[in-house]
Amino acid sequence: MYLPPELVTHLTPHLERLGALAGGTLDALANTADKNPPELQHRSRSGRDEQKVIKHPAYVEMERLAFSEYALAAISHRSDVLGWQGQMPAMAKYALTYLFVQAEFGLCCPVSMTDSLTRTLKKFGAPELVQRYLPSLTSLDMDTLSQGAMFMTEQGAGSDIAATETTARPDPDHSGAWLLTGDKWFCSNPDAALAMVLARVDDVNDGQGGQPGLKGVSLFLLPRDLEDGTHNRYRIIRLKDKLGTRSMASGEIRLEGARAWLVGEQGRGFVQMADMVNNSRLSNGVRAAGLMRRAVSEAFYIARHRQAFGKKLIELPLMRRQLMKLLVPSEQARTMVFQTAEALRRADAGDAEALRLARILTPLIKFRACRDARKVTGDAMEVRGGCGYIEEWSDPRLVRDAHLGSIWEGTSNIVALDVIRAIRREQSLTALMAHLEKLLDETPLDGTLRCEPAGRDGARRDAGPRRRGGRRRGAGPPRSLGALSHHHGGGDGLGIGAHRHPRAPASGPAGAAASPAAVRPAGDRRRSGCRRPALVPERLTFTTLYPPTQGDKT
Repeated sequence: MYLPPELVTHLTPHLERLGALAGGTLDALANTADKNPPELQHRSRSGRDEQKVIKHPAYVEMERLAFSEYALAAISHRSDVLGWQGQMPAMAKYALTYLFVQAEFGLCCPVSMTDSLTRTLKKFGAPELVQRYLPSLTSLDMDTLSQGAMFMTEQGAGSDIAATETTARPDPDHSGAWLLTGDKWFCSNPDAALAMVLARVDDVNDGQGGQPGLKGVSLFLLPRDLEDGTHNRYRIIRLKDKLGTRSMASGEIRLEGARAWLVGEQGRGFVQMADMVNNSRLSNGVRAAGLMRRAVSEAFYIARHRQAFGKKLIELPLMRRQLMKLLVPSEQARTMVFQTAEALRRADAGDAEALRLARILTPLIKFRACRDARKVTGDAMEVRGGCGYIEEWSDPRLVRDAHLGSIWEGTSNIVALDVIRAIRREQSLTALMAHLEKLLDETPLDGTLRCEPAGRDGARRDAGPRRRGGRRRGAGPPRSLGALSHHHGGGDGLGIGAHRHPRAPASGPAGAAASPAAVRPAGDRRRSGCRRPALVPERLTFTTLYPPTQGDKT
């Protein structure tokens, strides 16, 4: 996990306890909160306009666990969390989140936004703003905690931030403050104490306002309550009736001259908000990986314990194939999430190469993991059969929640365009290729898992002297990511029996993967110039990939 040994030792009991909670109490709270979504109260019982989001007690208890007991939003901004003296790396936060989200997905959105808002405020905010709001944003006391949110989306300006119509003008009564007017269409955690808001600065005398497109958009910090205790001038119009994340409120906001404070440089709102969005994208990847892990755990449990046709499901060949199709993308997402987090840590420490790497890994993990989560959760539901379709089980909630990741913080097409920008502007593809080559060099892969350059006759070229891990000295990087994908499954992205020769029999017990003898004939070459051996040797079993839990006999 890229953590110092002493920190791993310190965190292990916390991780074990959280894992137990995720499989018990926390999961029960999540199921209750999902069935009892929040409600919007427009007025107090005495008739005063006091908008309030009423949360179910189960959700409130989960907030306490996430924000207070495990400090998931503050762990990157405090040096006294979970009994550890000193700043924990973000890797610790993502490890804890990875466990937490396997029980509850919706709450992790406000947790992520609070963490990301704090990061962006510290990075771009004026010192007086940071001094005023940082203590409450990082508080572990639920009575003094300020949760965060981001209000970006408008009806005509979803991913197209340049079309933002919400306006900002200087507040004549408060020096340095601004007044925001407009509608925000999709605002998760709408009653958060603080929100980052994008708005277009009205024409002002300094000539910096009123510019079209992205140049006219600035970033503002919007408090829910003003210093005199009164509510700021904005209203929650209604809450959304969502497919998933039903435990957490999302609403529509109407800004009616709400007081806010400029964050960072005027006219560079999108650039500054992008820092917050990128942090949220990595969080999206973590959550998607956690969802997949939960779905895989459920599927393996059913397969190991349910009997059909006189056998345990896991002994049936097609079921083993289906389980592997669930497991591979789940493990891919998990490892890439932590590699991305490590790249981000090094980037924040001033490593220029890590910055280029994180720039491309962040949108990539958001794109791939969130898309995979939709399929993995759906296919895992199928393992449980008809019961998996019933809301009394966790499967439907996992499927519904999984569809969020590909939409929020940029749809798949928007994220794909961001990858292209990273490649063109930051030369991030070169950093990614170097990173993957380094991983291959450091990994002592089984010989049957490797791909060797093929000669004209289809036979492997003389490899010559080799470094540790089996790669030939002097071998350059693959010519394309497509070629590299053959090291990691390629094809349909799963690599489980998809390239077995049609006349080659499967070996081993029922459902075991093809043996090395089942490789395509020597003359069968691929476009990448690699001969593809069997991807799963006989000795690489389900037990090594996914050990059974205590008490399992299969």
